[in-house]
Amino acid sequence: MKNKRGFASDNYAGVHPEVLARMAEVNPGHEVAYGEDSETERFNEVVKELFGKDAVGFPVFNGTGANVVALQAATKRWEAVICVESAHIHVDEGGAPEKMAGLKLWTVPTEDGKLSVEAAQSQIFDVGFVHRAQATVISITQTTEMGTVYQPEEIAALADLAHANGMLLHLDGARLSNAAAALGKSFKEFTTDVGVDLVSLGGTKIGAMAAEAVIVTNASTPRGKELAEAMPFLRKTSMQLASKMRFFSAQLNALFENDAALALANAKKANAMAQKLYSEVMEIAQSHPGISIPNTAEANAVFPIFPAEITEALQAEYRFYIWNQATGQVRLMCAWDTEEEDVAGLVGLLRELVGKN
Repeated sequence: MKNKRGFASDNYAGVHPEVLARMAEVNPGHEVAYGEDSETERFNEVVKELFGKDAVGFPVFNGTGANVVALQAATKRWEAVICVESAHIHVDEGGAPEKMAGLKLWTVPTEDGKLSVEAAQSQIFDVGFVHRAQATVISITQTTEMGTVYQPEEIAALADLAHANGMLLHLDGARLSNAAAALGKSFKEFTTDVGVDLVSLGGTKIGAMAAEAVIVTNASTPRGKELAEAMPFLRKTSMQLASKMRFFSAQLNALFENDAALALANAKKANAMAQKLYSEVMEIAQSHPGISIPNTAEANAVFPIFPAEITEALQAEYRFYIWNQATGQVRLMCAWDTEEEDVAGLVGLLRELVGKN
Protein backbone atom coordinates (compact mmCIF):
# COMPACT_ATOMS: atom_id res chain seq x y z
CA MET A 1 0.00 0.00 0.00
CA LYS A 2 3.03 2.29 -0.26
CA ASN A 3 1.58 4.66 -2.85
CA LYS A 4 -2.13 4.12 -2.15
CA ARG A 5 -3.95 6.92 -0.42
CA GLY A 6 -5.91 5.69 2.57
CA PHE A 7 -8.18 7.26 5.17
CA ALA A 8 -6.30 6.59 8.40
CA SER A 9 -4.81 10.03 9.04
CA ASP A 10 -3.97 13.31 7.38
CA ASN A 11 -0.46 12.63 8.71
CA TYR A 12 -0.17 9.90 6.08
CA ALA A 13 -0.16 12.50 3.29
CA GLY A 14 3.06 13.73 1.77
CA VAL A 15 4.54 17.22 1.82
CA HIS A 16 2.88 19.79 -0.38
CA PRO A 17 5.10 20.71 -3.38
CA GLU A 18 5.02 24.42 -2.48
CA VAL A 19 6.30 23.61 1.00
CA LEU A 20 9.14 21.52 -0.42
CA ALA A 21 9.96 24.31 -2.86
CA ARG A 22 10.13 26.87 -0.07
CA MET A 23 12.48 24.66 1.93
CA ALA A 24 14.73 24.25 -1.12
CA GLU A 25 14.62 28.01 -1.68
CA VAL A 26 16.01 28.79 1.78
CA ASN A 27 18.65 26.04 1.67
CA PRO A 28 21.60 27.78 -0.07
CA GLY A 29 24.08 29.71 2.02
CA HIS A 30 24.22 30.32 5.75
CA GLU A 31 21.68 31.81 8.13
CA VAL A 32 21.96 32.36 11.88
CA ALA A 33 20.79 29.31 13.82
CA TYR A 34 18.14 28.88 16.52
CA GLY A 35 15.61 31.31 15.07
CA GLU A 36 17.64 34.41 14.31
CA ASP A 37 17.06 33.98 10.57
CA SER A 38 15.05 35.76 7.90
CA GLU A 39 12.40 33.03 7.54
CA THR A 40 11.64 33.03 11.26
CA GLU A 41 11.49 36.82 11.18
CA ARG A 42 8.96 36.50 8.36
CA PHE A 43 7.01 33.93 10.37
CA ASN A 44 6.71 36.43 13.22
CA GLU A 45 5.10 38.83 10.75
CA VAL A 46 2.76 36.10 9.49
CA VAL A 47 1.66 35.34 13.06
CA LYS A 48 0.70 38.98 13.59
CA GLU A 49 -1.18 39.02 10.28
CA LEU A 50 -3.17 35.92 11.26
CA PHE A 51 -3.68 36.35 15.01
CA GLY A 52 -3.31 40.09 15.65
CA LYS A 53 -0.61 42.69 16.19
CA ASP A 54 0.13 41.53 19.74
CA ALA A 55 0.55 37.84 18.86
CA VAL A 56 3.91 36.07 18.91
CA GLY A 57 4.79 32.62 17.58
CA PHE A 58 7.33 29.94 18.42
CA PRO A 59 7.97 27.14 15.86
CA VAL A 60 8.37 23.61 17.24
CA PHE A 61 8.84 20.12 15.81
CA ASN A 62 5.45 18.50 16.38
CA GLY A 63 1.97 18.82 17.83
CA THR A 64 2.73 17.04 21.08
CA GLY A 65 5.63 19.41 21.59
CA ALA A 66 3.44 22.43 20.88
CA ASN A 67 0.82 21.30 23.39
CA VAL A 68 3.34 20.39 26.09
CA VAL A 69 5.24 23.67 25.76
CA ALA A 70 2.03 25.71 25.73
CA LEU A 71 0.49 23.98 28.73
CA GLN A 72 3.78 23.98 30.62
CA ALA A 73 3.95 27.76 30.21
CA ALA A 74 0.41 28.13 31.51
CA THR A 75 0.62 25.90 34.60
CA LYS A 76 2.64 25.45 37.75
CA ARG A 77 3.61 22.01 39.01
CA TRP A 78 0.55 21.68 41.26
CA GLU A 79 -1.94 22.89 38.67
CA ALA A 80 -4.30 21.17 36.26
CA VAL A 81 -5.94 21.42 32.84
CA ILE A 82 -9.61 20.79 32.09
CA CYS A 83 -10.35 18.95 28.83
CA VAL A 84 -12.70 16.35 27.36
CA GLU A 85 -12.00 12.64 27.73
CA SER A 86 -11.35 12.30 23.98
CA ALA A 87 -8.88 15.21 23.85
CA HIS A 88 -5.63 14.51 22.05
CA ILE A 89 -3.66 15.70 25.08
CA HIS A 90 -5.38 13.00 27.13
CA VAL A 91 -5.68 10.07 24.72
CA ASP A 92 -2.96 10.28 22.10
CA GLU A 93 0.17 11.88 23.52
CA GLY A 94 1.51 9.03 25.61
CA GLY A 95 1.08 10.91 28.86
CA ALA A 96 3.45 13.66 27.67
CA PRO A 97 1.51 16.57 29.21
CA GLU A 98 1.57 14.84 32.60
CA LYS A 99 5.12 13.51 32.37
CA MET A 100 6.84 16.44 30.66
CA ALA A 101 4.75 19.38 31.87
CA GLY A 102 4.06 17.85 35.29
CA LEU A 103 0.38 18.76 35.25
CA LYS A 104 -2.90 17.02 36.02
CA LEU A 105 -5.67 16.55 33.45
CA TRP A 106 -9.24 16.84 34.70
CA THR A 107 -11.41 15.22 32.01
CA VAL A 108 -15.14 15.26 31.31
CA PRO A 109 -17.16 12.95 29.02
CA THR A 110 -18.64 14.20 25.76
CA GLU A 111 -20.35 12.57 22.79
CA ASP A 112 -19.44 15.10 20.12
CA GLY A 113 -15.89 15.94 21.22
CA LYS A 114 -16.83 19.44 22.38
CA LEU A 115 -16.35 20.84 25.86
CA SER A 116 -19.41 22.71 27.10
CA VAL A 117 -19.35 25.51 29.64
CA GLU A 118 -21.35 23.36 32.03
CA ALA A 119 -18.93 20.44 31.74
CA ALA A 120 -15.91 22.68 32.26
CA GLN A 121 -17.61 24.35 35.22
CA SER A 122 -18.08 20.93 36.84
CA GLN A 123 -14.31 20.68 37.35
CA ILE A 124 -13.86 24.13 38.87
CA PHE A 125 -14.26 23.49 42.58
CA ASP A 126 -12.19 23.17 45.74
CA VAL A 127 -10.29 26.29 44.75
CA GLY A 128 -7.45 26.73 47.19
CA PHE A 129 -7.95 23.23 48.63
CA VAL A 130 -4.51 21.68 48.98
CA HIS A 131 -5.70 18.13 48.24
CA ARG A 132 -6.97 18.91 44.74
CA ALA A 133 -4.84 19.86 41.74
CA GLN A 134 -5.89 23.41 40.93
CA ALA A 135 -7.49 23.90 37.51
CA THR A 136 -5.86 26.89 35.82
CA VAL A 137 -6.28 26.10 32.11
CA ILE A 138 -9.16 25.00 29.92
CA SER A 139 -7.95 23.21 26.77
CA ILE A 140 -10.11 22.55 23.70
CA THR A 141 -9.33 20.99 20.32
CA GLN A 142 -10.36 22.65 17.05
CA THR A 143 -11.40 20.65 15.11
CA THR A 144 -12.28 18.11 17.81
CA GLU A 145 -11.24 14.48 17.96
CA MET A 146 -14.76 13.62 16.77
CA GLY A 147 -14.48 15.87 13.71
CA THR A 148 -16.79 18.55 15.07
CA VAL A 149 -16.14 22.29 14.91
CA TYR A 150 -16.55 24.86 17.68
CA GLN A 151 -18.45 27.98 16.67
CA PRO A 152 -16.79 31.27 17.72
CA GLU A 153 -19.52 31.95 20.29
CA GLU A 154 -18.90 28.55 21.92
CA ILE A 155 -15.21 29.36 22.27
CA ALA A 156 -16.01 32.84 23.59
CA ALA A 157 -18.22 31.34 26.31
CA LEU A 158 -15.41 29.02 27.43
CA ALA A 159 -12.95 31.93 27.39
CA ASP A 160 -15.32 33.97 29.55
CA LEU A 161 -15.58 31.08 32.02
CA ALA A 162 -11.82 30.64 32.13
CA HIS A 163 -11.04 34.31 32.59
CA ALA A 164 -13.78 34.79 35.20
CA ASN A 165 -12.01 32.12 37.26
CA GLY A 166 -8.48 33.45 36.70
CA MET A 167 -7.73 30.71 34.18
CA LEU A 168 -6.38 30.59 30.62
CA LEU A 169 -7.91 29.09 27.47
CA HIS A 170 -5.67 26.92 25.29
CA LEU A 171 -6.70 25.76 21.83
CA ASP A 172 -5.09 22.68 20.29
CA GLY A 173 -5.21 23.62 16.62
CA ALA A 174 -3.64 20.61 14.94
CA ARG A 175 -6.43 20.99 12.34
CA LEU A 176 -6.99 24.72 12.77
CA SER A 177 -6.98 25.24 9.00
CA ASN A 178 -9.76 22.71 8.51
CA ALA A 179 -11.80 24.56 11.14
CA ALA A 180 -11.19 27.92 9.46
CA ALA A 181 -12.25 26.48 6.11
CA ALA A 182 -15.38 24.96 7.65
CA LEU A 183 -16.32 28.17 9.47
CA GLY A 184 -15.45 30.49 6.60
CA LYS A 185 -13.64 32.74 9.07
CA SER A 186 -10.12 34.01 9.63
CA PHE A 187 -8.01 32.39 12.34
CA LYS A 188 -8.19 35.55 14.42
CA GLU A 189 -11.99 35.55 14.48
CA PHE A 190 -12.23 32.29 16.42
CA THR A 191 -9.04 32.56 18.49
CA THR A 192 -7.74 35.98 19.55
CA ASP A 193 -11.02 37.83 19.02
CA VAL A 194 -12.98 35.45 21.27
CA GLY A 195 -10.46 35.24 24.10
CA VAL A 196 -8.15 32.30 23.35
CA ASP A 197 -4.83 32.85 25.14
CA LEU A 198 -2.66 30.10 23.62
CA VAL A 199 -2.89 28.29 20.29
CA SER A 200 -1.04 25.20 19.11
CA LEU A 201 -0.88 25.91 15.38
CA GLY A 202 -0.80 22.80 13.21
CA GLY A 203 1.19 22.64 9.99
CA THR A 204 2.05 18.97 9.51
CA LYS A 205 -1.49 17.70 8.88
CA ILE A 206 -2.16 20.39 6.28
CA GLY A 207 0.93 19.92 4.08
CA ALA A 208 4.12 20.52 6.05
CA MET A 209 6.91 17.97 6.51
CA ALA A 210 7.17 18.62 10.25
CA ALA A 211 6.30 22.05 11.57
CA GLU A 212 3.98 23.34 14.27
CA ALA A 213 4.03 26.43 16.45
CA VAL A 214 2.88 27.80 19.79
CA ILE A 215 1.07 31.13 19.49
CA VAL A 216 0.66 33.55 22.39
CA THR A 217 -2.27 35.61 21.11
CA ASN A 218 -1.81 38.73 23.22
CA ALA A 219 1.68 39.37 24.51
CA SER A 220 0.80 42.96 25.45
CA THR A 221 -1.13 41.89 28.56
CA PRO A 222 0.76 41.08 31.78
CA ARG A 223 -0.14 37.37 31.57
CA GLY A 224 0.55 37.22 27.85
CA LYS A 225 3.91 38.91 28.34
CA GLU A 226 4.76 36.34 31.01
CA LEU A 227 3.85 33.49 28.65
CA ALA A 228 5.84 34.94 25.77
CA GLU A 229 8.91 35.47 27.91
CA ALA A 230 8.80 31.91 29.24
CA MET A 231 8.25 30.27 25.87
CA PRO A 232 11.83 30.36 24.47
CA PHE A 233 13.23 28.74 27.63
CA LEU A 234 10.49 26.11 27.86
CA ARG A 235 10.89 25.30 24.18
CA LYS A 236 14.60 24.66 24.72
CA THR A 237 14.22 22.57 27.89
CA SER A 238 11.39 20.60 26.22
CA MET A 239 13.75 19.70 23.35
CA GLN A 240 11.64 21.59 20.81
CA LEU A 241 14.16 24.22 19.71
CA ALA A 242 15.34 23.62 16.13
CA SER A 243 18.91 24.62 15.36
CA LYS A 244 18.23 25.09 11.64
CA MET A 245 14.93 26.79 12.35
CA ARG A 246 14.70 28.48 8.98
CA PHE A 247 13.50 25.17 7.50
CA PHE A 248 10.64 24.92 10.00
CA SER A 249 9.64 28.54 9.62
CA ALA A 250 9.83 28.19 5.84
CA GLN A 251 7.24 25.40 5.95
CA LEU A 252 4.92 27.49 8.09
CA ASN A 253 5.40 30.54 5.88
CA ALA A 254 4.58 28.58 2.73
CA LEU A 255 1.32 27.45 4.32
CA PHE A 256 0.21 30.51 6.26
CA GLU A 257 1.43 33.66 4.55
CA ASN A 258 -0.94 35.57 2.26
CA ASP A 259 -3.78 35.03 4.76
CA ALA A 260 -3.03 31.30 4.98
CA ALA A 261 -3.87 30.87 1.29
CA LEU A 262 -2.22 27.48 0.81
CA ALA A 263 -3.32 26.03 4.15
CA LEU A 264 -6.92 27.06 3.53
CA ALA A 265 -6.90 25.73 -0.04
CA ASN A 266 -5.61 22.40 1.26
CA ALA A 267 -8.19 22.40 4.06
CA LYS A 268 -11.08 23.20 1.75
CA LYS A 269 -10.15 20.28 -0.47
CA ALA A 270 -9.85 17.86 2.46
CA ASN A 271 -13.16 19.06 3.88
CA ALA A 272 -14.87 18.75 0.50
CA MET A 273 -13.68 15.17 0.10
CA ALA A 274 -14.99 14.34 3.57
CA GLN A 275 -18.36 15.85 2.69
CA LYS A 276 -18.50 13.73 -0.44
CA LEU A 277 -17.58 10.62 1.53
CA TYR A 278 -20.15 11.46 4.21
CA SER A 279 -22.92 11.89 1.64
CA GLU A 280 -22.09 8.62 -0.10
CA VAL A 281 -21.95 6.60 3.12
CA MET A 282 -25.18 8.20 4.36
CA GLU A 283 -26.87 7.13 1.14
CA ILE A 284 -25.74 3.54 1.70
CA ALA A 285 -26.87 3.71 5.33
CA GLN A 286 -30.43 4.53 4.25
CA SER A 287 -30.87 1.02 2.91
CA HIS A 288 -28.53 -0.90 5.21
CA PRO A 289 -29.49 -0.87 8.91
CA GLY A 290 -26.08 -2.11 10.01
CA ILE A 291 -24.43 1.13 8.84
CA SER A 292 -24.93 4.53 10.44
CA ILE A 293 -23.15 7.83 11.01
CA PRO A 294 -23.94 9.27 14.47
CA ASN A 295 -21.81 12.40 13.93
CA THR A 296 -22.24 14.97 11.18
CA ALA A 297 -19.06 15.49 9.14
CA GLU A 298 -18.18 19.12 9.86
CA ALA A 299 -14.59 19.20 8.61
CA ASN A 300 -12.32 16.51 7.15
CA ALA A 301 -13.33 13.45 9.20
CA VAL A 302 -16.20 10.99 8.88
CA PHE A 303 -17.18 8.63 11.72
CA PRO A 304 -19.45 5.84 10.46
CA ILE A 305 -20.39 2.64 12.24
CA PHE A 306 -19.81 -0.51 10.17
CA PRO A 307 -20.45 -4.18 10.96
CA ALA A 308 -17.19 -5.87 11.99
CA GLU A 309 -16.98 -8.03 8.86
CA ILE A 310 -17.33 -5.01 6.58
CA THR A 311 -14.69 -3.08 8.51
CA GLU A 312 -12.29 -6.00 8.25
CA ALA A 313 -12.83 -6.33 4.49
CA LEU A 314 -12.44 -2.58 3.92
CA GLN A 315 -9.22 -2.49 5.95
CA ALA A 316 -7.75 -5.15 3.68
CA GLU A 317 -7.73 -2.49 0.95
CA TYR A 318 -7.72 0.85 2.77
CA ARG A 319 -5.98 1.99 5.95
CA PHE A 320 -8.23 3.56 8.61
CA TYR A 321 -8.71 3.33 12.36
CA ILE A 322 -11.41 1.73 14.46
CA TRP A 323 -12.42 4.55 16.79
CA ASN A 324 -14.72 2.68 19.17
CA GLN A 325 -14.32 -1.07 19.52
CA ALA A 326 -17.58 -1.40 21.46
CA THR A 327 -19.82 0.25 18.85
CA GLY A 328 -17.84 -0.50 15.68
CA GLN A 329 -17.40 3.19 14.91
CA VAL A 330 -14.45 3.96 12.63
CA ARG A 331 -12.70 7.15 11.58
CA LEU A 332 -12.25 7.98 7.91
CA MET A 333 -9.91 10.96 7.58
CA CYS A 334 -9.47 12.95 4.37
CA ALA A 335 -6.17 14.74 3.74
CA TRP A 336 -5.11 17.66 1.56
CA ASP A 337 -4.19 15.20 -1.21
CA THR A 338 -7.32 13.01 -1.06
CA GLU A 339 -8.83 12.76 -4.54
CA GLU A 340 -12.35 11.99 -5.74
CA GLU A 341 -11.16 8.65 -7.09
CA ASP A 342 -9.96 7.71 -3.58
CA VAL A 343 -13.43 8.37 -2.20
CA ALA A 344 -15.03 6.56 -5.13
CA GLY A 345 -12.80 3.54 -4.58
CA LEU A 346 -13.67 3.21 -0.90
CA VAL A 347 -17.38 3.81 -1.49
CA GLY A 348 -17.42 1.37 -4.40
CA LEU A 349 -15.90 -1.35 -2.26
CA LEU A 350 -18.34 -0.56 0.54
CA ARG A 351 -21.29 -0.91 -1.81
CA GLU A 352 -19.90 -4.20 -3.08
CA LEU A 353 -19.50 -5.55 0.46
CA VAL A 354 -22.95 -4.38 1.50
CA GLY A 355 -24.41 -6.17 -1.50
CA LYS A 356 -22.89 -9.44 -0.31
CA ASN A 357 -24.26 -9.14 3.23
